[in-house]
Amino acid sequence: MHKNTIHERFMRIAPHLDEQAKRLWCANEALALERGGVTYVAQATGVSRTTITTGIMELTGEKALPESGIRKTGGGRKTIHDTRLKEDLEALVEPFIRGDPESPLRWVGKSTRRLSNELNQQGHTTSHCLVGRLLKELKYSLQANHKTIEGAKEHLDRDAQFRYIFKKTVQFQQQGQPVISVR
Repeated sequence: MHKNTIHERFMRIAPHLDEQAKRLWCANEALALERGGVTYVAQATGVSRTTITTGIMELTGEKALPESGIRKTGGGRKTIHDTRLKEDLEALVEPFIRGDPESPLRWVGKSTRRLSNELNQQGHTTSHCLVGRLLKELKYSLQANHKTIEGAKEHLDRDAQFRYIFKKTVQFQQQGQPVISVR
């Protein structure tokens, strides 16, 4: 069986399946392939190996299916009750935004782990995964240019330079003046 075939079948049916049905469909495909099936199906569908393995255990009876609903009780993403979290995150990343200010896609020069640590120091309860998800919701890209990857050996005043550039950018924009980024 060819990976593209699995991918095509999955893409055709996936919009009509809930999480449990996707998990079981992928598990069934992996079982049909036998050795290496989990890896093969994971690569073809983008569904994690752990999810497929859980589906296999559910299909083979090693693990019970949830009695009600799609997930076990307490499963899934947690609802964010911290009303200031997004505001505080944006305040942390604003001086470090990189890219064209006119572009709808912006990216941040700080890592999600560093941002999470800073938010936790402010009294929030976050993880790097939650920060990554929030940045995506706020239309930030998590990709960084190789030269801007945090932690690399760089000029000692690099942070101060970016803060200065940001301050000047805001001043010019408030005056209605254009800001040009040159690499």
